[in-house]
Amino acid sequence: MQVSKKKGKVLDDAIKHWRKTDVISKSESSKLKASYEVVSFDWRRLAKYSFQLAIACIIISVASILFDQWLIELLEKLFNEADSIKCIGFAILSVGLYAIGVRRKNQQPNKVYSNEATFFLGVLATAASIAFLGKMMDTGSGHFSLLLLLAAIIYAFLGLWFSSKLVWLFALLSLGGWFGAETGYASGWGAYYLSMNYPLRFVFFGLALILFGSYTFNYWKARRDFLSTTKAVGLLYLFIALWLMSIFGNYGDIDIWKTAKQIELFHWSILFAVAAIGSIYHGIKYNDGMTRGFGLTFIFINLYTRFFEYFWESIHKAIFFALLALSFWYLGTKAEKIWQLSLVKNLTRPKSARTK
Repeated sequence: MQVSKKKGKVLDDAIKHWRKTDVISKSESSKLKASYEVVSFDWRRLAKYSFQLAIACIIISVASILFDQWLIELLEKLFNEADSIKCIGFAILSVGLYAIGVRRKNQQPNKVYSNEATFFLGVLATAASIAFLGKMMDTGSGHFSLLLLLAAIIYAFLGLWFSSKLVWLFALLSLGGWFGAETGYASGWGAYYLSMNYPLRFVFFGLALILFGSYTFNYWKARRDFLSTTKAVGLLYLFIALWLMSIFGNYGDIDIWKTAKQIELFHWSILFAVAAIGSIYHGIKYNDGMTRGFGLTFIFINLYTRFFEYFWESIHKAIFFALLALSFWYLGTKAEKIWQLSLVKNLTRPKSARTK
């Protein structure tokens, strides 16, 4: 196992302490030291950031050529074409990018970040094609949610076909956009749909996404690794919606919300806390780091939100932020200690248990 210099120092100190106190023998100490290797540079992270910077540079490059006059004229000519031509053009471009991505993935599957970067450019080209399709077919009805649904269907199909979790992620995000826009359109862009404001609708949407992912990908073995992405997006929708509910409740009018008493919103805070505790319990019971992490993160967000709500006006700001700083410092030290203990525990487990 390769570890950074900082992690290597923690492991070295722990092994030395165990050897000194006779917790482990000399041979066990040598075996533990041989089980990891300190690397001076994280090449995996460099690869990830390099491809992200490459995409950024492509965008900057495209933007910079706009200063060249002849290119300006060429682009003006291209973009003055009919929306149907631009739609087809970006569709062909996206097909080409996806084809390149699939070929690279088959030939060089270890180059994860460059392959996913190619798929990401295909996602952008697909979005542009769908946007121009919308302009071409626009009737003035304002029913643009259908375009988001089309994007979600295309991304879902391609993501599952190519086995690309990045494309699948955009399918889930597009689906969320469609759900919000469609319910807004159905309600005449009012505050409520079926007596629910936007955050409450996304509470149910997030739950539905989690249940769908758990049921589908637990049985679909070929795409079981898509479960983590689906569950993460569902939990994100769910907990952000519950957090907003704990602040605004089921109010759709800001003026009415301002006149509401704090106690009228308290039950939403309780629901938020119950969901977070339930997520922690699930994570502990089934050894699910994702649900445990989401639960711990959002229970602290809930506590800090309530802290701001109830003490912002009543406590001097210097004392308020001093207490906040102390709480974060305490939380950081405890988190660091837990992280170190879990790291050591993982290394002292039998090799067969660590590879499961």
